[in-house]
Amino acid sequence: MVQKVVVSALVDGGKASAGPPIGPALGPTGVNLYQVVQKINELTANFKNLKVPVKIIVNPEDKSFEVEVGTPPTSALILSELGVEKGSKEPNKSKVGDLSMGAVVKIAKMKSDSLPANSLERAISTVLGTCVSVGVTVDGKDPKEVQKEVSEGKYSELLSKA
Repeated sequence: MVQKVVVSALVDGGKASAGPPIGPALGPTGVNLYQVVQKINELTANFKNLKVPVKIIVNPEDKSFEVEVGTPPTSALILSELGVEKGSKEPNKSKVGDLSMGAVVKIAKMKSDSLPANSLERAISTVLGTCVSVGVTVDGKDPKEVQKEVSEGKYSELLSKA
């Protein structure tokens, strides 16, 4: 049985290169770096300006490879949606932006596979928790208040369409 080589890396969405961290890690496997980088860039194109976790699985015997793409951290998706680079240093005092509930639902759907949530409602609650941490309001309200409204069913119509 051939032992596959697994390389995990964090790359810029759509902008991976054969340089570090990918090139040096894959070089010894003999895999075609150009093809690997092309595949990564194709699969991460939707995550421009975000760091994306990728896993490259190489079969050193026949030089074949697979690329698995994770999703960027929830905080990075929130900040990207707002067009800001960093969260608030004092999230309880100063806010960096205001997300729409629609954007929260979109992020929750993107992250649903990697969040420890068994429903869209719980995934939304997790995203709202991250909004608290980075200093972001949702529809002009404190995310904790919105979490309460979600659990009270205030957004059930929006969630049924999602």
